[in-house]
This record gives sequence, C-alpha cells and structure tokens, in this order.
Amino acid sequence: MADESTPQSTEGNAYEFSVSELSMALKRTVEDNFGYVRVRGELGRVSRPASGHLYLDLKDDKSVLNGVIWKGVASRLKVKPEQGLEVVCIGKLTTFPGQSRYQIVIESMELAGVGALMALLEQRKKALAAEGLFDPAKKQPLPFLPETIGVVTSPSGAVIRDILHRLRDRFPRHVLVWPVRVQGEQSADEVTAAIKGFNNLKRGGAVPRPDLLIVARGGGSLEDLWSFNEEAVVRAAAASEIPLISAVGHETDTTLIDFASDQRAPTPTAAAEMAVPVRADLVARILDNTRRLVRAETRKVTELGTRLEGLSRGLPKADDLFALPGQRLDHASQRLGLGLSAAASAKRTRFERVAGRLSAQTLSAALTNGRRQTQELAARAARAEKRHLGDLAGRLGQAGRLLDSLSYQGVLARGFALVRDGEGKPVRGSAGIAQGSALELEFAGTDKLPVVAGEGVKPPTTTNPPKAKRAVSKKKTPAGGGQGQLF
Repeated sequence: MADESTPQSTEGNAYEFSVSELSMALKRTVEDNFGYVRVRGELGRVSRPASGHLYLDLKDDKSVLNGVIWKGVASRLKVKPEQGLEVVCIGKLTTFPGQSRYQIVIESMELAGVGALMALLEQRKKALAAEGLFDPAKKQPLPFLPETIGVVTSPSGAVIRDILHRLRDRFPRHVLVWPVRVQGEQSADEVTAAIKGFNNLKRGGAVPRPDLLIVARGGGSLEDLWSFNEEAVVRAAAASEIPLISAVGHETDTTLIDFASDQRAPTPTAAAEMAVPVRADLVARILDNTRRLVRAETRKVTELGTRLEGLSRGLPKADDLFALPGQRLDHASQRLGLGLSAAASAKRTRFERVAGRLSAQTLSAALTNGRRQTQELAARAARAEKRHLGDLAGRLGQAGRLLDSLSYQGVLARGFALVRDGEGKPVRGSAGIAQGSALELEFAGTDKLPVVAGEGVKPPTTTNPPKAKRAVSKKKTPAGGGQGQLF
C-alpha cells in the first residue's frame, strides 16, 4: 500500500528518497497495517540490560522475530521470560530504523498452554533439587504445641477462616496472619516477603515470633497456583528457620513449595490439624495416665505392705530384742555405783597419807631456807651490778679522753686557728679564695674573728668578744693580685 504522503514519480523517473525518509515510510506502513497482533512462539535469547527493558527473540522452526518489552511493562508481566519457554505475546509491530529491522513491542505475555507450564515446572524442579533445596535431611520437625502460629494467606478468603476454625476446635493458639495476594503478578513477591518477615521477627519483641508457619491457598488451576512455583518463594521456604507447612491447593495439586517446606498438607484444614494436637485427646490421655499411675501406685503399696508383713514375721519380738541389752545396762549401772564408791575411798586414803606428811614446822623451815637463798642471790646480784657499772665508767672515761685527743679543739688550744668561708665551711688552702672574700677565724674556746681576704683585718662588732687578743700577721699582696695570708 502506498502512503498518501509518499512522493510520486515525476516525468517517469522514480522519486529519490533519503534513507531516513524511506525508513520512516516503512515504519508508518508496518505500524498502520499491523497494529495489535497476537503471536505464539518459543523464547530464544532473553537480554536484561541495566536500563530495565527486556530484549528477546520469538521464534519457531523457520523464523525469528525480535521483541522488546519496555521497563514499565516488564515489571507487570505475569510470566517471567525465560529461554525455551513457549508463550503467546500481544503487542504492536514496528520497525527499528537504526538497524533496518522490524520488531514487536510486547505489552502482555502468557504461557502457551498447560504443556509449556508443566515443562517449565519440571525444568525448575530439577534445577532446584540439584541445589539441595528439597533434601529431606534439611527438613525440620514440627513443634508439638506451638505457642504462636504464623499464617501466610489472603485475609479475605475461606482459607484463613477454615484454619482458625480448625485450630479453635482442636487447641486454641495465638495466630498471626500476614496478608498476601495468593495469585497474580505481585503474589510471589508478597509471599516471599511474608516468609522472610516472620523469620526476621525477634524473640521477646513487641510482635511475638511464630513457632510454626503455614503457607496456605485454596485450589485452582496450574496458572492460579503458579506463584507458589516461583523460584523466590521456593528459596524463601527452604531457607526458613521456622518450621513451615505448605497447604497450597487441593490434595491433587502439587507446587514446588511443597518440596521445599518441612511438611506438606493436602489442604489448609489438614495443615491446622498438623499444627496442633486435639486438646480433648490430650486431656483424656492425661486423665487416663493419671488413673493408671494411681492404680500402679496402689498396687505397688499393697505389694510392699504384704512383703513387709511377711518379713516382719521372721523378726523376733521387740521385748526379746531389748531384754538382753536392758539386763546388761542394769548390771553396768550397779557396777558403776560400786566403782565410784571404791574410787572415792582410794582418793581419800591417798589424801590423808599426803596430809600426814605436812606440818607447821616443815612449812616454816622451808620458808626460812627459801628466804636465806633469796638474800644470798640478791647480794650476789648487787655486787655483780656494781662491778659492771665500774667497768662501764672506766670505758666511758677512756672514750672521752680519746675524743678530746682527736677533736680539733685540742689543736686550737695549742695556738692554732680554724679558717671558715662565708658559708661556714672549713678552708683548707688559699686556692679558690678571691680577694675580698669574707672569712672567719675560730680560736680555742668560743673566740671567733671575722676577716676579709687580702684587705687586712676590720674589727667587727661581735656578740662574742675574744677573750684574749691574738696577733694577726699579714703579708703584702704580691704584684699581679693575690690573696692575703693569715698566721
């Protein structure tokens, strides 16, 4: 078909198009004649660049059609495009002038029949099983009587009512419901978030952490239950630290979450029955055990009583058992009285014998002898003390004389003088004494005289005048400076 805007030939010559003009003319022609189309084929290459758009190939055994899914549409697709999947796509056919090719802009995608779904399901099952997600060794045992049960399901369906009703009949428990959509585009993401959310709750927090999870949904077609075959849901169920029961669909329905869960229930009601025991059965069992225990205890007490009675017949009578020990006690009591009397008599005789040897004269003689010995010892001690003090006085006098002979006062008494500097330290020579330095001369006794080196003697005012004047000889200071010499 020729577009009205297509330039016509002039004078028999073909119109000359630019490349862009021809590309745009083709684009308008394709889009006008192939608006929305429905195409069935197998997905080949599927590319997911960072832009968020999806680029893919739709093919059959003879041809290949390029396809593109814009970012906004890709997030709303019910089916996740995967290579080898047979799908039916609805979109608009257009061209891409930049590469001279045509393509379909896909606006919706669905699986092409149940056979394709089953093939995809089997392929995904094998891949996840190879990773060990369905390993029976990883299954957790269900708690016998959970305090809190978390339920992941739609809050408006009959499933939650059936679960709550069954729990109330069997054994009422605290139930937390995490509302999700159980089919549709967002269902898989919401179920995954619910399982992870229950596992992330902290024990002892404001919201109690469940001891058991139930993921439930009513029956439906394979397409309706497809959310529970999604890889994200299966991985979340396998990674759950809380034991999980899957109750999706009817007894004949099977989804991949059933293989990843710790226990599969054929129906949501059966899941509630697995979750808790029957309270009435437990009470009856306890009562029965109590009765059996009472009967056993009664029978045991009766048996032990009979055995005790039989054993008691072989024992002697109590009077016979205590007769002989009583007789020995009486005999010992009598001997004890006689023994006390004999012991007292012996002690008394010994006392009288010792007392007979004691008299006033004997005591007086002992005292006199002791007094005489005491006086002799006192006289000997006085003589020893006097002799010791004399020795000490002699040693003290000798030490005093030695001290006097070694004291510098003895030297001063022989006519010498002691020279001290301004700090009161003795001066042993002229070295280090500057002219004009203050000195002090000390003579015998308390006679002290202050002088100045090199400048003669200046009579000072002193509180201790010398007892006798002494001649002080002074030599002239040699040329070139020097110190005055005393003596």
